[in-house]
Amino acid sequence: MRRRTIYVWGLAILCFVVLMIVTPAIPQSEAYHDFADQREFFGIPNTLNVISNFPFLIVGLIGLVLCYHGNYFKLSLQGELWGWTFFFIGVAAVGIGSSYYHLKPNDARLVWDRLPMTIAFTSIIAIFIIERIDERKGTLSIVPLLLVGVISILYWRFFDDLRPYALVQFLPCIAIPLMAILLPPMYTHSTFWLWAAGFYLLAKVEEAEDKPIYKWTHHIVSGHTLKHLCAAMVPVFLTLMLAKRSIETERQSLLKTWKISWTKVKEDEVKVETCTYSTVPIEESP
Repeated sequence: MRRRTIYVWGLAILCFVVLMIVTPAIPQSEAYHDFADQREFFGIPNTLNVISNFPFLIVGLIGLVLCYHGNYFKLSLQGELWGWTFFFIGVAAVGIGSSYYHLKPNDARLVWDRLPMTIAFTSIIAIFIIERIDERKGTLSIVPLLLVGVISILYWRFFDDLRPYALVQFLPCIAIPLMAILLPPMYTHSTFWLWAAGFYLLAKVEEAEDKPIYKWTHHIVSGHTLKHLCAAMVPVFLTLMLAKRSIETERQSLLKTWKISWTKVKEDEVKVETCTYSTVPIEESP
């Protein structure tokens, strides 16, 4: 098992090295800082893009409190507690760092927007490993994954190359929904992961369509502001999941659950289709 783990990590590092060799560097575009909504209210520059980050701070702080207040989330494993602690710290820090960045968007401030996000992303990967693959490996992976996230930010700042950061950001977007569907969960309410992934995907679309959305809404709200609000729904759904879930007594993947449900639906349809009716003659009374 240990040898296989080494092989997996070795293969992952090899794939990363090959990717870095065969793909061109991705520099940070200055146009990235040119957001659609630059209005100022109450003396706050880029007001809506700034204050739309406050939900991250609120949800992050609530999550941290509930992690430790009477073990409200019923986290039974030490690795889980650490993983979710780092996740909620990252979420709360996004609220501060992203607000700071949007007050005066530039590369130097963007570091404090992206660094907390990498903490949240990498923590989630570690949590998934703990819950769905192996508790010990997941716990041991927390610090290395966090370091990978930090290094990806430093690499971008020193070499003006976004490739490592892009990998850290988008790999969880692919891996987490797949793992949520294919791997049997330790806890109930596993579909909340898919809701969180869906809102994050919607947030990325809104981010890409920042200026068109601002135009479509007649300059009321921009895509980037909506992106913040939708992205904040990710920790909201995960917090609700933690509050509602319990130990899964019969561990089976969502894919298997869906297959069983679909099979039952098909069987019911077949029963309805094959149901026959017989006519009973009615005798007339003399």
